Amino acid sequence: MNLSIEIDTTRSAEVIDITSRIAEALHEAKIFQGICLIHALHTTTGLIINEAEPGLMQDMLRALEKIVPARAGYLHDRIDDNAHAHLQAMLLGNCVMVPIDDGRLVLGTWQRILLVELDGPRRRRVHLQVLS
Repeated sequence: MNLSIEIDTTRSAEVIDITSRIAEALHEAKIFQGICLIHALHTTTGLIINEAEPGLMQDMLRALEKIVPARAGYLHDRIDDNAHAHLQAMLLGNCVMVPIDDGRLVLGTWQRILLVELDGPRRRRVHLQVLS
């Protein structure tokens, strides 16, 4: 089963909890068991599983900016000035896998599925591939 969701981001860099959007898409498709591969279709976004506490989400963005700062002389910046976003996304990865049991995503108490926007604002698409 293939599904997708679209997310409109509002800032150049932000962390967005997309867990409920994914759960809703799975519910509407009547998927009760399996594994869901969640894949961002962009080279300047990341997907992670972590806590969605607002302070922690800001800390994530600050850490990425420290590790790979913007406008640090990257060659790709000559094209469209977003090399830092590509490099930060490379560190995060673009997919996560989550089991589905009894129609629910199997996540720990504080675990959430987070889309990390690194070159927004933009409309982003996330593909869901369910293996049952």
